[in-house]
Amino acid sequence: MASASLQFFAFILALFGVFGDITATLLPNWKVNADVGSNIITAITQMQGLWMDCTWYSTGMFSCTLKYSVLSLPIYIQAARTTMVLSCILSAFGICITTVGMKCTKLGGDTDSKSHACFAGGVCFILGGIFGLIPTSWYTREIISNFLDQNIPESSKHEPGGAIYTGFISAGFLLVAGVIFCSSCFKKQQGAWIYPPKQHHLPSTDQDSNAGYSLKDYV
Repeated sequence: MASASLQFFAFILALFGVFGDITATLLPNWKVNADVGSNIITAITQMQGLWMDCTWYSTGMFSCTLKYSVLSLPIYIQAARTTMVLSCILSAFGICITTVGMKCTKLGGDTDSKSHACFAGGVCFILGGIFGLIPTSWYTREIISNFLDQNIPESSKHEPGGAIYTGFISAGFLLVAGVIFCSSCFKKQQGAWIYPPKQHHLPSTDQDSNAGYSLKDYV
């Protein structure tokens, strides 16, 4: 099993990944459009997220509109909502499970039980990182394709916002943490296969004396 310090480092990465995942899911700046006009009440920054659209005005006002209708949203936003929520749930489960299975904690029972708990938590982190990469990659692809499309006016084009970068970094943290926890269990199992426990055999003289009756009884 990996050292307690390495598991603690992976746990810290996972914590950053979970907090970043939740933050990216809630932030409204998945894509940003800057439009500076001559009028004082012209919107200077428009942001669109998974759950709401926000606008900053040159007067300092800030307004947001929630996206109530799910069916009216594009398919990539619907998929991003689902996968990001799944990523947050799986990574939160991973935090709870690895807390029990870490070597530096006194929870989880014996060594084998803690090792299995670490492996299960690592799988949750890996799945959470994958579910976090899917929407960020898909969303970025849609932004780039619309930005390069000549038929779309410049005022309707957007650029990737801070939420996408936060999602990418958080998914990377979760993947690294999951690999560390899973590899620690594999190393322990591999060591058990290479160096199996020694079996103590009784001496041959003792086995012969215990098998059947002694021939001296018949002399």
